[in-house]
Amino acid sequence: MIYLICSVVISSLLFVIFKLFDIYKVHTLPAIVLNYAVALSFGFVHSEASITIADIPDQPWFLGAFILGFLFITVFNVMGITAQKNGLSVASVAGKMSVVIPVLIGIFLYNESIGLVKVVGIILALIAVYLSSAKSDTSPVQFKNLLFPLLLFLGSGSIDTLLKYTETTYVPKEAVPMFLSTIFGCALLFGLCYFVAKFVRKKNSFEWKTLFWGIALGIPNYYSMEFLLKALQTKGLESSIVFTINNVSIVILTTVFALAFFKEKLIKKNWIGIGLAIISILLVVSA
Repeated sequence: MIYLICSVVISSLLFVIFKLFDIYKVHTLPAIVLNYAVALSFGFVHSEASITIADIPDQPWFLGAFILGFLFITVFNVMGITAQKNGLSVASVAGKMSVVIPVLIGIFLYNESIGLVKVVGIILALIAVYLSSAKSDTSPVQFKNLLFPLLLFLGSGSIDTLLKYTETTYVPKEAVPMFLSTIFGCALLFGLCYFVAKFVRKKNSFEWKTLFWGIALGIPNYYSMEFLLKALQTKGLESSIVFTINNVSIVILTTVFALAFFKEKLIKKNWIGIGLAIISILLVVSA
């Protein structure tokens, strides 16, 4: 249970750090690229598997790690933009509602059971993302306010699905740090290519404060993933229970951070959305 608690706290801090990027005017992309360099190094330090770098492309989990690397750098950027433009609570709800995507994948690809409770939970999740993105209680949500939360919802769900499948199917317990390192390394390569392209066109720049914030983001980013995987491997804790506690707790804790430290103001629709988010997660994973 200690791994799960650590995962919740550290994952919530990631949203806070992204919000601080906006406050301290940190360039998101170079900080994210640096964050993956830090996470990569931590993975190598913690690795117990006797695998050399040259052997990594031959591992059965490499393709999954490569795709996850691309998704990580992309979704992390979307998470940062969502936290800055829409607020911590919106980013948290959009990211954590993604638990319905692996459920849907399981239903259609693996013929897992589906019932009324699960269907209701999925519908409530979609409504929750919509309501949590609202800026007014009287006017409908504009597409520009819904775009990034929806992208975060879809991207996070894709990561959860592929991460769980690859880890369960191909990754032995001792290879988890190396698996994570490979994901972070691929994300770093994709991020460097994108950053260099923008830097050459003078659409991005590097400031020394970015180094600090890249490290500040990279350390919790690595441990949030390691603790979550260790929680999933804990005997006596089913994955549905882990994901329930993890996702609901992050939504609640991130909302507390938003209200307490950043004085974010939530309208009635936002509160309803957060409430539906918690209910939907409980329904989906308990059905």
